[in-house]
Amino acid sequence: MGNGAKAQQKRERNGDKNASKGAKSQSKSNEAAKNIICSICKQSFLVTTRAPALEDHSQNRHSKTMADCFPNESK
Repeated sequence: MGNGAKAQQKRERNGDKNASKGAKSQSKSNEAAKNIICSICKQSFLVTTRAPALEDHSQNRHSKTMADCFPNESK
């Protein structure tokens, strides 16, 4: 029995363990984490987005202050 057969046997044995874990995609959790929303254009931002990035968005996109675009967010 060669090494290729051993590797295949190990894959088959561990197949049940790996199948129960499910998909490894984070897209669903990333969508759930987007709850900062611009009140003007409705663009969503991740919760971890910091104030300078939100300030840049409000000034560059809308020429307004951060308080105008994101009334629920504090600096």
